[in-house]
Amino acid sequence: QVQLVESGGGLVQAGDSLRLSCAVSGRTFSSYAWGWFRQAPGKEREFVAGISWSGGMIYYKDSVKGRFTISRDNAKNTVYLQMNSLKPEDTAVYYCAAGVLAGTTWKFDYWGQGTQVTVSS
Repeated sequence: QVQLVESGGGLVQAGDSLRLSCAVSGRTFSSYAWGWFRQAPGKEREFVAGISWSGGMIYYKDSVKGRFTISRDNAKNTVYLQMNSLKPEDTAVYYCAAGVLAGTTWKFDYWGQGTQVTVSS
């Protein structure tokens, strides 16, 4: 079993930055692929960024490329999402997830409770 706890969300203005953290406990951190998802009101959850267990494969949703950076610190059992140049359309609840990457297919089995990010214009 894996437990995930997100933190770092908040209310910011457009153009500001935030860093989300996902603290992980339970089974071996380094063996998982990790992802960040988000869900805005009335919309489906979307895959924002992912990083493989080795860090060698990284995925970004097109709309966040160049602005968001996903990283992992195996020593601290923590996954991060650095978000720069935030836009109002980035407003959502952000979720951390743990899973596997098989080829080019991401599959996530464990989820955090989410952290709210609100970007005002």
